[in-house]
Amino acid sequence: MSVGQSLGCVLNNALPAVSLSAVPSRRRTTLDLAIEIEKRGFSGIYCPSFGDAMGLCQSIAENTESIPFGTSIVNIYTRHAQDYASSASYIHEISGGRFRFGVGVSHAPMNDRLSVSTGRPLQDTEKFIHAYKEAKRVGELPPIIIAAMRDKMITLGARESDGIVFANAARSAMAGSLQRMNENQKPQSDFFIGGMIPTCISTDREVAASVNRKTLSMYVGLPNYRNYWKSVGYKNEMEQIEVALSEKDYAALPSLMTDKWLEDVSLFGSPSEVKEGIEKWYETGLETPILVPSSTDGGQFKAFEELFDLFT
Repeated sequence: MSVGQSLGCVLNNALPAVSLSAVPSRRRTTLDLAIEIEKRGFSGIYCPSFGDAMGLCQSIAENTESIPFGTSIVNIYTRHAQDYASSASYIHEISGGRFRFGVGVSHAPMNDRLSVSTGRPLQDTEKFIHAYKEAKRVGELPPIIIAAMRDKMITLGARESDGIVFANAARSAMAGSLQRMNENQKPQSDFFIGGMIPTCISTDREVAASVNRKTLSMYVGLPNYRNYWKSVGYKNEMEQIEVALSEKDYAALPSLMTDKWLEDVSLFGSPSEVKEGIEKWYETGLETPILVPSSTDGGQFKAFEELFDLFT
């Protein structure tokens, strides 16, 4: 019997992982939530780039016992690889080897706000991986996972890193991406393959869809994501979004995110629809779906209540 079945869920696989961020003024409560996530048998906790992901991971290491966890992701441009390696090694050691160090280049508009120069993503990521692995006198290092969406970065991950993590990827394109990875550069046997998936559970499907459209509004504003979605069959949608962005018609963005696209890059709807969607993600070869929960009726903590109900 699978973990999912033992909790009354129709899934044929283990429970997915979840994304967790530390909400200002509710950080202690966030750690209590991490403890509950572990208790309920989820397969991992992954902390996104906004907020102090490394700090949250250290606290998760100190407050949980067995659940795998990691950053998904931290920005390679904001700290030196040696400094990151020292912190990552510390978390790795105190957690008993449960930590995965997820990194990425973020996005030029976000880096601009930090007065950080964005270089050449492939070359800079490879350089960072090498510098991280060569760090001196820091102790044993955890696996390094890189953010990847398109074939060149995926192949780099398979060749140089210990895993890859997608975000807002198209489910229809996942199997092909992984097949090409194996053809171009077969990874090691314990290679991590994760994917962040916006998720909203509600019997009011349209309201849940509107929540995910709001969540994804920021991402359609980022050129790297639009280029990826164009490459997997959504050229028309992304070009229309680019026109709206050029005209600063931000109110039009939700209406330009088609149902077909939204269903491909996120999960929303009734509990049974979301469960079915998770199963379909597993079928693509995505080994660790990472649900990013939102709610039609509150913030992160309400969204987790609904997610817990999904598997009880």
